[in-house]
Amino acid sequence: MRLLRQVRPYRPQFILAMVTSALASLLDGVTVVVLIPLLRVLFGTTGQFGASGSEALTRFTNWLLGPLIQGVPTNVAVARLLGVLVAGLILRNVLAYATTQLQVAVQEGLVRDLRAALFENLLKLDLGYFQRTRQGQILASITTEVDGVKEVVTAALMRLFQSLVKIATILVLMSQISGRLMILTLTTAPILVLGLRFVLVRLRRHARARTQDRGIITSMLAEQVGAVKLIRAYGEEQRQIARLTDQLTRYRTKVLRTSRYASLTGPMSEIFGGLLVILIIVAATTPALIGGVPLAPEAAIAFLVASLQLTSPIKAISQYPALMAVAMASADRVYSVLDEPASDVDGPDDVPLSFTRDIVFDRISFRYGTDASVLTDVSFRLPKGEVLAIVGPSGAGKTTLVDLLPRFNEPTSGEIFIDGVPLSTIQRSSLRAGLGVVSQDTVLLNDTVHGNIAFGSPGATRAQVEAAARAANAADFVAGLPQGYETVLGERGTRLSGGQRQRISIARALLRDPPILILDEATSALDTESERLVQEAIERLMQDRTVLVIAHRLATVRHADQILVLSDGRVVEQGAHAALIARDGLYRRLHDLQFRDPEPVA
Repeated sequence: MRLLRQVRPYRPQFILAMVTSALASLLDGVTVVVLIPLLRVLFGTTGQFGASGSEALTRFTNWLLGPLIQGVPTNVAVARLLGVLVAGLILRNVLAYATTQLQVAVQEGLVRDLRAALFENLLKLDLGYFQRTRQGQILASITTEVDGVKEVVTAALMRLFQSLVKIATILVLMSQISGRLMILTLTTAPILVLGLRFVLVRLRRHARARTQDRGIITSMLAEQVGAVKLIRAYGEEQRQIARLTDQLTRYRTKVLRTSRYASLTGPMSEIFGGLLVILIIVAATTPALIGGVPLAPEAAIAFLVASLQLTSPIKAISQYPALMAVAMASADRVYSVLDEPASDVDGPDDVPLSFTRDIVFDRISFRYGTDASVLTDVSFRLPKGEVLAIVGPSGAGKTTLVDLLPRFNEPTSGEIFIDGVPLSTIQRSSLRAGLGVVSQDTVLLNDTVHGNIAFGSPGATRAQVEAAARAANAADFVAGLPQGYETVLGERGTRLSGGQRQRISIARALLRDPPILILDEATSALDTESERLVQEAIERLMQDRTVLVIAHRLATVRHADQILVLSDGRVVEQGAHAALIARDGLYRRLHDLQFRDPEPVA
């Protein structure tokens, strides 16, 4: 029902497809009706259509085709009837083509909407979801699984409707030729239904397991492609190939199990169709079975042709549950993502950011899920225009702390205030528009230099982009690229060095011109020359801004207005550089580890 609601925007195309498919199915019955007088004209047979004499079918045939064949030579009558058959065949296939095109329009519209809805919901999820869910499984939901879902509402449902209309049309026609023979024919249907029920229960179970494994494979491939250099550096090629092959083997086993049951539906319906033909031939030539009067030859042939046309829709219906079983397994996966509660959304009473005074963290604690606390009772005040440096050992909670300011995560307890307004009541879009973030893990898109610098500032002109690049010490190396600012940087900016990527990131932040800046180890892992250029760009970026800077290299934070020292998620020291050196605590020990000659105590 949820999928059917997704089709509402495409209701006109969906209904029109139903109409064209129904008309195409009705035309299948008309061709059989035309066949009866054609056979009579060709072979000159006479007699009743069936044991009870179908006056209704006789009257309908005479009304539809009598004017074409009465009072004309045999060859003319045959030619006219053949013309009607050809015209019916052409019209039927035109309608079938139109149905297919309408189906595709609805299918692809549904796929587009589902993918857009998935992506929109993903952008609103808590970051913890991405930490506990493999990237490949998320990508599989958006790509492969959505393609599987479209079969439920469009192709499968439309084929089911078309098949039901065709079966109804053929059954009406068959009942007019011989009601008893039609009833005898239908008695075989429960055999097929019972056989399919056994198959389909198992098919759905295996389809779900296959869907899960497909996501794991996508995740493994994405992970290993991104780690190609690491795999080669450590000689892990064969182990990683073997690991992936094992997973592919497990997936292959589940695909074979699914296919084993899905493939049974076709042969079962084929056998059913063959037995049906044999039954009709035997019954048509055995008067006792159909009321004591044998069928006229043209009636027997028409009934047999109709029964053969019945086989195709019965087969389609028999395959429908198999298609649905596989498609619903994909739908389960898609809706499991869509049903993840969105946390990154604003409340109706949230207000825009206004920053003129200070940022205050008041007894902030945070934990991921049920894990141990990452931050405990962290408090500090950062006046506007000042620089706060956050230092401490690895795992102290530094990045987690600054991630609370853009509301990437929400505190477990405590409150953050900007100008006295609780951060939890400030609109996220307004808040993040006032923030610039430059981190060690620079993210660049597979876009041009201009596109990467202007990311988040879509209205920026080329002159503004170039000015930001010059301020970030990036203009010189950009000028040396093949197409300058129109050079595509490749996925994650692989065409650039670490220092170059960092300067592009700084240019992006400069162009945004935010009042609050977060620098998360922005100069780590760079060579000396790159660090000098990046540090110069950062100093320009920090001018006249309120800055929170995380740094392992303490030389870069000596001139901060205040330094916050974290250990195990708690603030253990706080103050200016000189005061912390004099205190001879954790900050002094960290400082002395990085410098050969300890700084004298003041």
